[in-house]
Amino acid sequence: MTAAIDLVCLGEPMVELNQHHAGGAYHPGFGGDVSNTAVAAARQGLRVAMATALGADVFGDSLRGLWTAEGIDHSAVPSDPEAPTGLYFVTHGPAGHTFSYRRAGSAASRMSPRSLPLDLISSAKVLHFSAISQAISPSACDACFAATDAARAAGRLVSYDTNLRLALWPLARARAVIRATIGLSDIVLPGLDDAQKLCDAQDADGIADELLGLGARIVALTMGSDGVLVATADRRERFGAHKVDAVDATGAGDAFDGAFLAEYLATGDAFAAARHANAAAALSVTGYGAVAPLPRRAEVEAFLAR
Repeated sequence: MTAAIDLVCLGEPMVELNQHHAGGAYHPGFGGDVSNTAVAAARQGLRVAMATALGADVFGDSLRGLWTAEGIDHSAVPSDPEAPTGLYFVTHGPAGHTFSYRRAGSAASRMSPRSLPLDLISSAKVLHFSAISQAISPSACDACFAATDAARAAGRLVSYDTNLRLALWPLARARAVIRATIGLSDIVLPGLDDAQKLCDAQDADGIADELLGLGARIVALTMGSDGVLVATADRRERFGAHKVDAVDATGAGDAFDGAFLAEYLATGDAFAAARHANAAAALSVTGYGAVAPLPRRAEVEAFLAR
């Protein structure tokens, strides 16, 4: 295990099959929101580790190959001989991209508090997970809370993406769990559409106020073509969306998360982090797949310089 880790990402990695054009072949790739975030952060210069489980199968092996290539520590990730690695399919149409999942009973969904690498989580600067990490099973949800307790007890930061997947759990349960988790998190990274389902407020500033009131210290609300709103207790700022030739937004939110955390750890400035992450997310939609187009730091800096 790498001695000094900046970021631990907890949740379900997946293998992606992406159909770039209707009726065409499916192209293999990688996904799972926290794994995407791990790659995005590693490409921005962070030392990253995964906390999850994989199937003892060719798909699990391919994810390990990805993480090795990206310099992501996976030494604490077990291979489960009795459960598969999750898969998902992406199709594209006039309304955008559509996901179809094959993840029931996956190795990651069998995570529990007892399976966690608590020493790794307690020693990293940031723990990051999402509502999907909680939604895949009750035991995985328990693991996320146990990891949060360990990180907080060690004085580490907790980062949380409210990524809402109503195919995985009903809104009433999701809303209760997510709002409770926000109260335990330092950095909250919601998208506007999800936040409008999770909050009483519906406008961006009202949502930011509500999430800060729940206990978050930093809220970075992504709003698609309307850009990003970043709010703390004493300041807030909006960043407009960049104009790019977008082809696939599959990994845009995860690109934002990883780049935000990398720049925040580098600068301690949530607003500088949002500016950097906003550019990284824009670059990520210019290619197909969740992982392949995730930019590296030099690309983001060059884009901002222009």
